[in-house]
Amino acid sequence: MSETTDHKEKMQKRQAEQRKKVAELQDPEKGLVLVHTGAGKGKTSSAFGVVVRALGWKQRVGVVQFIKGKWKTGERLFFDRLEEVTWHTMGEGFTWDTQDKDRDIAAAQAAFAKAREMMESGDYDLVVLDEINIAMRYEYISVEDVIAGLDARAKDTGVILTGRDAKPELCAYADLVTEMTEVKHPFKAGIKAQRGVDF
Repeated sequence: MSETTDHKEKMQKRQAEQRKKVAELQDPEKGLVLVHTGAGKGKTSSAFGVVVRALGWKQRVGVVQFIKGKWKTGERLFFDRLEEVTWHTMGEGFTWDTQDKDRDIAAAQAAFAKAREMMESGDYDLVVLDEINIAMRYEYISVEDVIAGLDARAKDTGVILTGRDAKPELCAYADLVTEMTEVKHPFKAGIKAQRGVDF
């Protein structure tokens, strides 16, 4: 048997196995909950990749940013041009910038109230809760409240929650959890954040 024939037979077998697996899958008939966490870069970037995918299917998308404040970012500049995306930046900046826990708690609570309103409205196919995991990490909002909000969302609304240190209870609840792992980072080599790559 030639190498080409052997490869073709292996791929045919693999194709049949894959098609069988796909045929057995079921549509959950609900929006999924995705968590992007971990110490590596790319959590928000990955979420916005899903936003682009949803927009490609003409779906309505909402974004609530919990920490980043009024910091100008490329994604915000881009999505502000699109009517299909409703965007709320409700944080006041990184926790080390505000240095006021009461203000941070109030901002996180207001952001989560807006997030709940969006998730429950049925107006959105996808809602991104950017850096909400950080708000939970610092106990500005509780994981119990977040899970209750996810439970109360409209049936077809999917949600992506980003940020380091996702709570174990949230990870157990989610349909998909992705952990970004840092292998190498230019910041540690003394290179500052780059417009268009990092923000």
